[in-house]
Amino acid sequence: MDKQDRRRRPTISDVAAAAGVSPKTVSRVINNEPGVRAELADQVLAAISKLGFRRNTMASSLRSGRQTATIGLIIEDLANPFYSTIAATVANVARAHDTHLITVSSEEDPDLEQRQFLQLCQRRVDGMIIVPAGSDHSYTRSEVEMGMRMVFLDRPPSGILADSVVIDNAAGARSGIMSLLEDGHRRIGVVIDSPVIYTARERLAGVRSALAEAGIPYDDALVKVGVTNPEEAAHAIATMLDGVDPPTAFFTGNNRSTIGAIQELYRRDSDAALLGFDDFELATLMPRPLTVIAYDVQELGRAAARRLFERIGGDTSWPSETVIPTHLVQRGVQLLKS
Repeated sequence: MDKQDRRRRPTISDVAAAAGVSPKTVSRVINNEPGVRAELADQVLAAISKLGFRRNTMASSLRSGRQTATIGLIIEDLANPFYSTIAATVANVARAHDTHLITVSSEEDPDLEQRQFLQLCQRRVDGMIIVPAGSDHSYTRSEVEMGMRMVFLDRPPSGILADSVVIDNAAGARSGIMSLLEDGHRRIGVVIDSPVIYTARERLAGVRSALAEAGIPYDDALVKVGVTNPEEAAHAIATMLDGVDPPTAFFTGNNRSTIGAIQELYRRDSDAALLGFDDFELATLMPRPLTVIAYDVQELGRAAARRLFERIGGDTSWPSETVIPTHLVQRGVQLLKS
């Protein structure tokens, strides 16, 4: 090759010329197709190594009916271990399908979610997994009609039919509250995010169902909604404990609220029981006993990714909902007191 040729990326034709074979033979070798004699394959591989040939994965994807061998993941907050685990799990499944993953955060902002969605569409990703921040996803309809594949994770979509993978939120909260009731608790404080959010709404429904079954009236004074971080959770716990007839047990709606509750209960040396939705790292080392409503976070991500790749592979069946079950786990340690 002259200097001009060396500046450009080598092609299949260049490899074929260097190996003394046809371009079709080169293509069969790099695609691991059978029927190529060993000596010819060795010639092709030697030419590939010498020229520094790199396979054009985008062109390969286009020939197989895909666009970019890339999928998108829109999540809430990468700093939250729940979402970082989801991202890592989806990335592993994508890697097994020779696909790249682009992960972006909506920061619980519906407008940002929509912008991120449209930007990923502009990148011509083959499909998307979305943890919804908004309550109306009809804005995705035009892209779906043009072939965009989508799976909604943790929360189902609204305004459009699409596959979803969710946790059994209501059943998990109900079983947890029932366990507190079985232990004799009748005043149970509830600290939860806004009921506008699907997961919080379902978990609160599970609380109400358990109380109703036990014949215990639902008391708004024992329920703090709109709690979004550990500091707000600690304040909500403190307010209820300072009341005239404080709760003997608490239910927190997510892992961040559980951490705030632990901080306040430990600070007060309170013996109130604690039940939290979501397991979390270091839960076994918390300085007091607690029960968590746990589920397989990795399976949540795997199920969504598997469903997306089924759609990318041509599955045109009716949209489905996959529900991940929950179970109760005892966490925390009992510190020895002098």
